[in-house]
Amino acid sequence: MDDLRFDPAKKDLLDSPDRRKLLPPEKLLSMLPIKNNHVILDLGAGTGYFAIPAAQLTRETVFALDIEPELLADLKAKMEEQNIPNIELLESSVTNIPLPDHSVDCVIASLVLHAIKPLSLGIAEIKRVMKDEGYLLCFDWEHKESPIGPPMNIRVSSSEMEEELNKAGLSITKRLSPTDFLYIFVVQK
Repeated sequence: MDDLRFDPAKKDLLDSPDRRKLLPPEKLLSMLPIKNNHVILDLGAGTGYFAIPAAQLTRETVFALDIEPELLADLKAKMEEQNIPNIELLESSVTNIPLPDHSVDCVIASLVLHAIKPLSLGIAEIKRVMKDEGYLLCFDWEHKESPIGPPMNIRVSSSEMEEELNKAGLSITKRLSPTDFLYIFVVQK
């Protein structure tokens, strides 16, 4: 089991104007029923694209998990610069989330699950940390050629993702396709 890694040299892509136009974080977060007492987990948090806006929606902790220490260091600098006290950094992989069972209300998996091998292990770990009735916002790359995104051989089609989520006992409550090469699922435990 060897999760694929995002190249920190490409970190400018994580907060680019094109990404904000394609995937506006505040709009996507509004798809989740986030309350001000919810604990949130951002998987593959990178430089804080979702963790920072999520931290404004809750007074509880937003756990920002990433396997790349350089990206987490950038997020830490942003937290200090913007005086954001409720983000906690976790350097780990999606297949080994260092949180207790049933401890998270909402999970964000932004363009990260395609890098988890095997996918079923990552989804099982997400389910483990989610509270009953918890939510997962999952978006990833469709298995179609596109001008941006990872190589085709590591993409996970929406039908394959749906199958893995269903096998894990999770329910997709909403589906969106903002482009023909991206899909978004809102999933409930």
